[in-house]
Amino acid sequence: MSFKKNLTMAAAVVSLGLGVATAQAENIKIGTFLSVTGPASFLGDPELKTLKMYVDKVNAKGGIDGRQVELIHYDTGTQAKMAVKFAKRLLKKDRVHAIVGGTTSGSSIAVMPDIKRARVPFVSLAGSVKIIEPVQKWTFKMPHTDRMAAAKIFTDMKARGISKIALITGDGGFDKSGRTQSQALAPQYGIKIVADESYGKKDTDMTAQLTKIRTTDAQAILNFGLGSGPAIVTRNVRQLGITVPLYQSHGVASKKFIQLAGKAAEGVRLPAAALLVAESLPDSDPQKQVLLDYKNSYEAKHGSVSTFGGHAYDGLMVVLQAIDRANSLDSRKIRDEIEKTQGFVGTGGVFNMSATDHLGLGMDAFKMLEIKNGNWTIVK
Repeated sequence: MSFKKNLTMAAAVVSLGLGVATAQAENIKIGTFLSVTGPASFLGDPELKTLKMYVDKVNAKGGIDGRQVELIHYDTGTQAKMAVKFAKRLLKKDRVHAIVGGTTSGSSIAVMPDIKRARVPFVSLAGSVKIIEPVQKWTFKMPHTDRMAAAKIFTDMKARGISKIALITGDGGFDKSGRTQSQALAPQYGIKIVADESYGKKDTDMTAQLTKIRTTDAQAILNFGLGSGPAIVTRNVRQLGITVPLYQSHGVASKKFIQLAGKAAEGVRLPAAALLVAESLPDSDPQKQVLLDYKNSYEAKHGSVSTFGGHAYDGLMVVLQAIDRANSLDSRKIRDEIEKTQGFVGTGGVFNMSATDHLGLGMDAFKMLEIKNGNWTIVK
């Protein structure tokens, strides 16, 4: 069936007419809380646009089994305390059947106790490995983890003969978790961290930290961060005349980063989902058609695509497919079907979940990219 092959939602929803369509059928309530404003808005904005766009597509074709999909969304302003407030509202007042949201790791982790108590499936759109390790029964996530990003970066560094690096990170949940994972993994790749600097989310100049790094024998710099911080670090690196390779995490996988960093972004490497280089993939790649369909639909309406909107697409599709398979709005049955997700071709990769893996992505889902001439290229 088209839906289960993750192709166009139009064909998909038509093919879902398994149940009886009635005007009285209860809506499928999908809740979301996102950083539509605030420091992480460049992640949350495409996530909300994606959710709205695909919910509209589903409903325009009659919904799922005769049920319309109702999206209930709140803007957290990139504040974890607001995420908790809105998650409680979604669970207790709105009584949603599932939640797809949580732009940042901090907001996702903050709501997990309420998710556990309410026993409602939650699919996070954030990067920290702490969201799914240890496995939480009701929580899943779509983006590659910070641990995977560190491993991908260290693999690339090792191939380039880099053995000493400087680490610099922001103070958000994703940033701190990325720092921890980098510190833990570096020895496994024969890499020594010779400098370890940090910056705050409101900082506008990191030259002090980078000046310290410049005095070390680091052969590369790795920055884990979200928002404007990574772009400032990138500009400051170039302004200080530092020439060693600069790596960023998948937290900057948006054209917004290139716009903010400008020419300083040239040569920056980062691991990211294949969505950014969809046209460059071979036709035999199982993701290519899914990526192009999403990219073309999004860009026709909203402009340049980012991997963050792609994560929202993946999360919504995984939940709707689970509801379709469950043929029920019972939260426990939906959760069980999400956990059984196998072979789902999304924008982030091919997902194969299980009771012990609530992400379901392998390292092959990551591409190492380099920014050249203001665009993404695949590192061969």
